[in-house]
Amino acid sequence: MVQAKFWVMTKHFDGFPKNSDFELKVEELPEPTDGEVLLEAVFLSVDPYMRPFSRVSMKEGDVMIGTQVAKVIQSKNPAFPVGSHVVSDSGWRTHTISNGTGLTPILPEWPKDVSLSLALGAIGMPGLTAVYGIEDVLGLKEGETLLVNAAAGAVGSVVGQIAKIKGCKVVGSTGSDAKVVFLKELGFDEAFNYKTVGSLEEALRKASPEGYDCLFENVGGSFATVALEQMKNCGRIAVCGSISTYNDSTPQTGPYPYFTMIIKELKMEGFMQSSRQHKHPETLKRLLAWVKEGKLQCREHVTKGFENMPAAFMGMMQGENIGKAVVAV
Repeated sequence: MVQAKFWVMTKHFDGFPKNSDFELKVEELPEPTDGEVLLEAVFLSVDPYMRPFSRVSMKEGDVMIGTQVAKVIQSKNPAFPVGSHVVSDSGWRTHTISNGTGLTPILPEWPKDVSLSLALGAIGMPGLTAVYGIEDVLGLKEGETLLVNAAAGAVGSVVGQIAKIKGCKVVGSTGSDAKVVFLKELGFDEAFNYKTVGSLEEALRKASPEGYDCLFENVGGSFATVALEQMKNCGRIAVCGSISTYNDSTPQTGPYPYFTMIIKELKMEGFMQSSRQHKHPETLKRLLAWVKEGKLQCREHVTKGFENMPAAFMGMMQGENIGKAVVAV
């Protein structure tokens, strides 16, 4: 019998999450039966989407949603031998019994000197999101100018690097001077700390006086209102996230940018990587190849200890991380 620890959401978040919204529980798991495997978490992901999706896909008392890299420690399923690693949507759990449904094996060509935690980051959901936003939604072309906000986060940092691979000018907005330095190290053409600039409008205009062909939107709220005014005619916006609104108890209202979108003939499209699962295998191989070639740099903010899952989640929501936030068990 294996003892599994897991975090539950005791009540729906009201405003910013707090420690009392989580509870650590323990249960004993049975032996796996035919077709099943026993997974042991190695790395767990904390991501902004968990905040809004907890409201629409969870009940109070449910295990917190999330993805992990797990090791198969017992197996009665030949597709997943003992010792192999998988990506699993098991949530905030140390151990899980699975029948194999929804498990994604780590790519067989994964280099031994590359941390498996990257399967939760640049070579995982955030990387997939970056590729699909740039290629499928924006149709980014060589020589164009891309603006990305939350640019030092798990998705934004990959977005900027892929845009540079494609021969584009990249401007990044981020929330600290240290993150600005990080973005410049990644090859961003321009980067600024939105918290310290006197005027966001002036900062955007200074970074790209000619305007922006594309916006990769992770923040929403007032940032989007200002940025839309500086889009070029027929500009494209990929709406990936709206983190500035996730913790609002009262929904933000206006201003409404429809007239700007009309006169500039802008195209705005929301998207999720999960709707393109048929493309995942090939896209993950492309991301891994960029990492191996040194074209895609990966930084992680690693919190140690499963007991620190809530702290890691709340820290990520406050912007403490540079790059992908993960928890190492």
